[in-house]
Amino acid sequence: MKDPILLIGTGALATLFAARLSEAGHAVSMLGAWQKGIDELNQHGARIQGADGVIKSFPVFATHNPQAVSGVKLALVLVKAWQTERAAQQLQIALASDGLALTLQNGLGNQETLQTALGVGRVAVGVTTTGATLLAPGLARFGGEGLISLEQNPASVKLAAFFRSAQFNAQVVEDAEALIWGKLIVNAAINPLTALLEIPNGALLTHPDTRKVMSALAEEAAEVARAEGVRLPFDDPTAAAEAVAQKTALNDSSMLQDLRRGAPTEIDAISGAVALRGEKRGTSTPYTKACWAMVRAAAYNRGNHPGGSCA
Repeated sequence: MKDPILLIGTGALATLFAARLSEAGHAVSMLGAWQKGIDELNQHGARIQGADGVIKSFPVFATHNPQAVSGVKLALVLVKAWQTERAAQQLQIALASDGLALTLQNGLGNQETLQTALGVGRVAVGVTTTGATLLAPGLARFGGEGLISLEQNPASVKLAAFFRSAQFNAQVVEDAEALIWGKLIVNAAINPLTALLEIPNGALLTHPDTRKVMSALAEEAAEVARAEGVRLPFDDPTAAAEAVAQKTALNDSSMLQDLRRGAPTEIDAISGAVALRGEKRGTSTPYTKACWAMVRAAAYNRGNHPGGSCA
């Protein structure tokens, strides 16, 4: 058996990663709060539906109790941004004193929340453009092969090799802030539109109007990043967003999946973060603010009451 790993989360991406890592021979544990997902994962394993419709299952251990997985040396944080505080509290119990937590989450602020709870040296940062759609508890559909980019740190080379052992595309880069903002720009361009229009990522590329709005969202977020002094990992924000939409064409964004099941979305950590940083820097973000407001309203109308306002 290869190196064990703990995944924080039981959603689409966590299920996909759990299946791929288990298939590669790693001992996979999953820590979450969704009891139905935990039960299904323990009973049937982490299941993945391929493009051919065939479902494959791989053994994992899932629990809601961090003490049941205590002493873990490597944890992968894949929960939504609004769940990071809870994940940090769980990791205070589960993560070994010399362990490392790697966040591949969307939005801003996750790294800081984890570092506050665990310490700077026990948190690593990365992003991924890999896509997955949750079809049922413990069952995910692969949404397109993406890239895992990891910040340069003492453990990054080993982490990259770890993911490559499970056939993920992984690379190490020097600028973590560029990583986070690059992913944020892509998410801000794709996720709100797919959620509001209820379409998969690739459908954004099929009409000139959706491409225009997606481009405007990407450019607004990129302008805010530049105002923050961030050196972006790409020269053309629109091309970057369109490339991810193409690579994950069949995937339903996590924000669309959240809206459909009446769960809280990451709109505040994505569009909200861009808009608020823009206000602070004097950068206009009208498309972003509109999407922020509309996704919050859509969530409210579906029974998810996020509270507050985006004004």
